[in-house]
Amino acid sequence: MLELSGLIPFTQALVRIPSFSMGEQVVVARVVQEMQQLGFDRAWVDEYGSAIGVIEGGHSGPTLLLDAHCDTVGAIRSDWAHDPFGAEIVGDSLYGRGTTDTKGNLAAIVYAAASVDRSRLTGRVVVSATVNEELMEGPTLKAVMDAVHPDGVVIGEATRLNLNRGGRGRAEVVIETRGRSAHSSSPQAGLCTIHEMIKVIQAVESLEVQVDPLLGAGFMVLTDIISDPYPGHSVIANRCRATYDRRLLVGESMSSVLERINGCQGLQGIDYSASILYGEEKTYTGAELKMHKFYPAWKFAEEHALVQSALQGLRSAGLDPSIGAYRFCTNAAYSAGTANVPTVGFGLGTEEDAHTVDEHITLNDLQLAAMGYTGIIKAVLNF
Repeated sequence: MLELSGLIPFTQALVRIPSFSMGEQVVVARVVQEMQQLGFDRAWVDEYGSAIGVIEGGHSGPTLLLDAHCDTVGAIRSDWAHDPFGAEIVGDSLYGRGTTDTKGNLAAIVYAAASVDRSRLTGRVVVSATVNEELMEGPTLKAVMDAVHPDGVVIGEATRLNLNRGGRGRAEVVIETRGRSAHSSSPQAGLCTIHEMIKVIQAVESLEVQVDPLLGAGFMVLTDIISDPYPGHSVIANRCRATYDRRLLVGESMSSVLERINGCQGLQGIDYSASILYGEEKTYTGAELKMHKFYPAWKFAEEHALVQSALQGLRSAGLDPSIGAYRFCTNAAYSAGTANVPTVGFGLGTEEDAHTVDEHITLNDLQLAAMGYTGIIKAVLNF
């Protein structure tokens, strides 16, 4: 059994450091410090602000990268029964923002990598604590991968201690309608773009939803709508903008998603357009992230060598995992969906627990996750 004497305090230390996206520098420094104390061969912070640690095996071979992001969404203390940054232990449960998503997995990965007898490893282990994942899935992991060139990737996100071989992607789709302004006392002189948007929304939401047997449904969810001018004081709005969260399936592209929307029936004469939102973010180091907010889905066959090796490793660690897929989007959108590097997902917690009030994990699951990551490393790197 993996010794918990260091793992639990390290997890608590990570949870006690608020690390909202674009503010992860303190938690990154803490991760690097722990890697150095645990004897990683190298540990550093890259230009985007992510922590990277390397353990060299005793024999040459492939590189296995285990990634868990260290940024979290926010937390309002008054909403929580437990301090979101207190890392309070009640019974077998550890409470705090990021315990599930995904500091518990990050801590377990760091300790799992450090626990392996490197003299018996064929290859090397790389651990990354990436930043800004909550804002953009993938680009900071791309920087890590460009630096270490992994042959396989393990994403440390919630799987209920099961093994995931795929995941849905996501896109932020913007639909705009255009009308004609007029004084609201003379509505016949204008064309209300909000009414036009209602017609477009009805048409878009009547589209048949595609379904993948493993990944689930590629549905669209309306997340916001706003007209212009706003507030509309006695003015008929001449522009309206709606944003959709579109869950992606394997094989979908930006053009295929937009073609379906632009091909909706019954919208002749309506002036509308659809596009993929172009995002611009900065990490805490000032490095810029610019890309369309389109994060591809991914899927590997159950018979794939990495899937089978990871499965064997988890079983050798005493776990009995099922094989499934992520419903939410992860950094694997880049490693697998874009770069096509063999990728699996494993972690403690459930997707439903992420971003919740009184987010928590169990200490038993924390230990099992560390054992699982250790098993995967040993199996993949021919221990």
